[in-house]
Amino acid sequence: MRNAWDLAQLTLLLVQVDPLGVGGIWLKAGYGPVRQAWLSQLQSLGLSIQRMPHHIDNERLLGGIDFSATLAQGHLVEQTGLLAQADQGLLVMAMAEKLSAQTLAMLLQAHDQGEIQGLTLGQTHSSRFGMVALDESSPDEPGVAHKLKERLGIWLDIDAVDLAQSKDTIEHLTPEELRRVRSRLSAIEPSQEHIHTLCEVAWALGVDSLRAPLLALRVACAHAAIHERTVLAQDDLGVAAQMVFSPRATRMPSNASNEEEQAPAQNPESNKEHPKEPQDDSTPNDSNEDQPSSPPTPQSEALEDTVLAAALANLPPKLLDQLLLGANQSRQQPSSGNSGQAKMSKQRGRPLSPRQGRPSAGARLHLLATLRAAAPKQKIRKKHPGQTISIRSEDFFIQRFAHKSASCIIVAMDASGSAALARLAEAKGAVEILLQQSYARRDSVCVIAFRGSQCQTLLPATRSLVRAKKALAGLPGGGGTPIAKALKHASDQAQTLNRQGITPILVMMSDGKANVTLQGLGGRQQAQMDALQCAKHWATLGFAALWIDTSLQPTGHAQELASLMNARYLPMPYMASERMADAMKFVAKN
Repeated sequence: MRNAWDLAQLTLLLVQVDPLGVGGIWLKAGYGPVRQAWLSQLQSLGLSIQRMPHHIDNERLLGGIDFSATLAQGHLVEQTGLLAQADQGLLVMAMAEKLSAQTLAMLLQAHDQGEIQGLTLGQTHSSRFGMVALDESSPDEPGVAHKLKERLGIWLDIDAVDLAQSKDTIEHLTPEELRRVRSRLSAIEPSQEHIHTLCEVAWALGVDSLRAPLLALRVACAHAAIHERTVLAQDDLGVAAQMVFSPRATRMPSNASNEEEQAPAQNPESNKEHPKEPQDDSTPNDSNEDQPSSPPTPQSEALEDTVLAAALANLPPKLLDQLLLGANQSRQQPSSGNSGQAKMSKQRGRPLSPRQGRPSAGARLHLLATLRAAAPKQKIRKKHPGQTISIRSEDFFIQRFAHKSASCIIVAMDASGSAALARLAEAKGAVEILLQQSYARRDSVCVIAFRGSQCQTLLPATRSLVRAKKALAGLPGGGGTPIAKALKHASDQAQTLNRQGITPILVMMSDGKANVTLQGLGGRQQAQMDALQCAKHWATLGFAALWIDTSLQPTGHAQELASLMNARYLPMPYMASERMADAMKFVAKN
């Protein structure tokens, strides 16, 4: 199994050989010496590299009027867009996670079509380029857009690589070696067996993108050419699966096919009762038509297993929990449940592209966009004596901003007798971990405890770790399990937070076995019915939720409630504070 830095070094060779064929690179790394060392190696490959800031404007991206030069020279001066300059090279995008939707749409359209429509005179330029998306987002922030990542063949995460390890670098290909490698690459023709193997491995790992097998095939061919092979080998397919499929995996491969293969072997007598009829030699055409539907050979199955094993050996950490939490993502949830929901603002936040409008009701004039709109019309407008430029109300553009609302994780802790004291302690530890990391995000945590016939807010929404430790220190355990009361109390808290502009996220920690009704009386049947009704009510609110099943042997009660709430479900019989905190952060992020 190769480590992250070894894969990053191999990626440099693959990009040097085929910068356009592999699609590009998604590099998850914060700013630091390790990332700078890798980028310095990328710069030394001899490729044409253009750097693109995330706040680039349309004229600089696609080409248009050079505003400063036009004003200085007194006539129209055009500039070549950055995408046209990146033709046959690489486009390196810093802070790619902050690209606006408009910039991202234009970038992807140019990448897919291989041509750029200029903003002036309707000019079209052909341009094919690879992309390197630098993702500097923290674990609790949204990363690079999926539509962009899907087009990038290789995904790398070098955040955990230390400086000493980054000193171990690989030698790049010389111009003569590069010429020979590219010559071998053009001569490689993958067989149907190789294509079938990559598609089967992608399906087994839940990679549903049609681009992924094509990109993996291109990576395998480039890897074979580097190692002086003109025919794909098993190692080439394994490396391609590691670099392309492993980071994209959305499920663990099942053993259903193995069980189906073993089923006929358990009933050998069935073959005796129904002997196979002899084939008629007089119909050779029928036998030939059946040949394409013949089962795969043992050699192809062995190749698929080997390539799949190579991909499994390089799966990202914490994938199992993420797969479990993402199991219900196909169910659409209302946008009000998204943590850190983006909101439009006229005064503060991340700048967006200006929009035409009047500077009123707190909106501020965008001077540069206004001048840009007025510049082409100066020759046809009348000016007063001494007036240099004529600006009218139709030229006005206003500034726009977007900021994300704060979120609050409502932790509903089951402190009843069914919740062991050890698991209760782990839940307290998870809350403390969340609070330690919440200050920079301006998020808060609210803790609700339910036991016996009572449900109370143990800790109001806060970011204070000291206050949380004091409130959680004396939390007792024992008594009944009033799940209905807990869900009703959490719903009230969530609606209060939502009215304050805070996005609520509920985390239920319970085994789901309700035995106290909404009125505080005993009775399992009525208590379970009340819990189901409250779970349905939560679903109507549209807020995100996570249910952590704390039962040592899950019975399905918690999963049923989670399904009715449209909540993610995560069984955790052996609870751990860090694992619970990671699950909460994953739900808050997604």
